[in-house]
Amino acid sequence: MIVRIRGYALPSGEYVDLYADGDRWTTDPVPGASLVGEGWLLPGLVDAHTHPGAVEVGRPMDADLLREQLHQHVDAGVTLIRSPGLPGEPPPWFGEDPDVPRARHAGPWLAQHGQFFDGWGRRADHDELPALAASQAARTGWAKIIADWRIGDSSVPVDVLRAVVRAVHAAGGRVAVHSQHPEGGAAAVAAGVDSLEHGMCLDPDLLARMASQGTALTPTLSTLIAGLPNAEKAPDSPKRTWFLRGAGAHGALTAAAAEAGVRVLAGTDSLPHGGIHAEIRAMVAAGMRPEAALAAASWSAREYLGLRGLEPGAPADAVVYDRDPRLDLDQLADPVAVVLRGRCVRSRA
Repeated sequence: MIVRIRGYALPSGEYVDLYADGDRWTTDPVPGASLVGEGWLLPGLVDAHTHPGAVEVGRPMDADLLREQLHQHVDAGVTLIRSPGLPGEPPPWFGEDPDVPRARHAGPWLAQHGQFFDGWGRRADHDELPALAASQAARTGWAKIIADWRIGDSSVPVDVLRAVVRAVHAAGGRVAVHSQHPEGGAAAVAAGVDSLEHGMCLDPDLLARMASQGTALTPTLSTLIAGLPNAEKAPDSPKRTWFLRGAGAHGALTAAAAEAGVRVLAGTDSLPHGGIHAEIRAMVAAGMRPEAALAAASWSAREYLGLRGLEPGAPADAVVYDRDPRLDLDQLADPVAVVLRGRCVRSRA
């Protein structure tokens, strides 16, 4: 079936009439096209921080589970994911088959010795990290570094992260860095990494520098907030204090980042997959404007990951809603249609 959609395309709000010519949008009528959705159009949702493919932390890649979890993303209207860390090398169909989202990924994580989850990623000496990261980025486009881990652990030194950034950029790739402690976040920003993942406990004074140098923030806000009730019930400990303080302030940090001009990306980092709507809602509840939260999960994230929006020649992805989702976030749970690679993969009809 040849797909046609029409309506008010976000972010501009311009009325468009689009036809899928294979995997590209065109405004030229395509004979035999069927109108699958009309209303308000988003250029496909994005989950910029998700780790599908494993039964539990530390377990190897399961290709059948990977496809099942990717279908959960599609059901939520997600047409593009970024996986800054995967539990193994993905199968050739990952990000390519017509029934799964487009994908960007960093392959396995890179961490210091004694840090990160056993069975996942690769642990290396500091002097090995730049070359390993560059090799990974040359293959996939991204490298992911675990800058800090448990309370009391040393973070990756800023000079090492700077060397990683130089090596990866020379290879034509980008660097994502995990951080949930002040020292790791400060080192990542000082090193000029491309994206800071989580960023919990980040000094808000660093947001202006992130904005000016183009370091994005993927706060995974909904997942961190969801951990607060259990942390509040836990016995007093340094870990409890750290988490309550960091996660409790993370919403305000996320909203402040958006106001400071940092590119904020929506990412879930959670099970079940397909929870992008909860991340958008968490951003709005924290104080982000609905349009900014939707941008973080749609057109701004797509632009950051190299895909255009709802315009001729752009990849044929879209989610269609009855009403403007900027004014009614409940629309997110009930799309009229989801279009992926020019195919209608979900329809209310």
